[in-house]
Amino acid sequence: MWIAKNWKDYQVIDCSQGEKLERWGKYLLVRPDPQVIWDTPKTEKGWRKHNAHYHRSKKGGGEWEFFDLPEQWTIHYNDLTFNLKPFSFKHTGLFPEQAANWDWFGDKIRKAGRPIKVLNLFAYTGGATLAAAAAGAQVTHVDASKGMVQWAKENAASSGLSDKPIRWLVDDCVKFVEREIRRGNHYDAIIMDPPSYGRGPKGEIWKIEESVYPLVKLCTQILSDDPLFFLINSYTTGLQPAVLAYMLGTVMKKYDGIVTADEIGLPVSSNGLVLPCGASAHSEAGWMKGAGKKVVVYQNRPQKPELMYKLFDGIFPMAADIARFLKELDNMNDLKST
Repeated sequence: MWIAKNWKDYQVIDCSQGEKLERWGKYLLVRPDPQVIWDTPKTEKGWRKHNAHYHRSKKGGGEWEFFDLPEQWTIHYNDLTFNLKPFSFKHTGLFPEQAANWDWFGDKIRKAGRPIKVLNLFAYTGGATLAAAAAGAQVTHVDASKGMVQWAKENAASSGLSDKPIRWLVDDCVKFVEREIRRGNHYDAIIMDPPSYGRGPKGEIWKIEESVYPLVKLCTQILSDDPLFFLINSYTTGLQPAVLAYMLGTVMKKYDGIVTADEIGLPVSSNGLVLPCGASAHSEAGWMKGAGKKVVVYQNRPQKPELMYKLFDGIFPMAADIARFLKELDNMNDLKST
């Protein structure tokens, strides 16, 4: 599991009975979480005294109950600053588990040794946009919500990144990619964090099970010849890490590289366990030249059915297995050349 373990201003203190107790800066919030199916004793004092509580309704939706919480406050992650405020559907304007992905691709961008153009689709309030820009990338930020794009701009200003090369766009993500194909524009990296269900600015309907694979296929047409990475994240229960890896592997096979996938999570401070928060997969396709080469998947648990092994050149649960595969491949190539 990829764990967002470097936070100082955010913390999951405990989780039980369908809820999690969190610290956002100096404020304690209680929010529902569908992953929390266990019923453990709520002994942490924050369960009894907190600043706000989001109550889910049995009829759907829910509402906030406020005790002592400002309308807006900020938290920090490294040099990034995020403006938070509670709004509909339990949200605060940030998914802190995504810091695991920010750290990963930020390191890739900084070490690329060349200018990197990043496209961030379904970009929300800009966490990934700011992380990529802070690492030195030129970023195109696309979201269908005008309010979310404005919020992302405010986060950029608070983080001292207003002068960075970020293009802010309110647009339907699919239609934007289709126009970029016609324009002939290309990107070295693509990040997408699609919702399970949503509507575009002109009423376009998005259902992830029906729409995500066609969009991923479209996105390969705007990748540069030497892409750095393709990252996809999902909170949808049915899209497990292996599903994301399978999907990326099929469309990225013409590039050299490795597809990796796993759950992402947040550490729980009261017991040392990890709260799962969705899944991510990424293809690192820019670290070798050429096309039509072998694709291997690193998945730190064996995958079934066997069909997955037939689709890819290999799926390996350990890095040592990849090394052994590459050594065998080198030996085969040596035999062919003699």
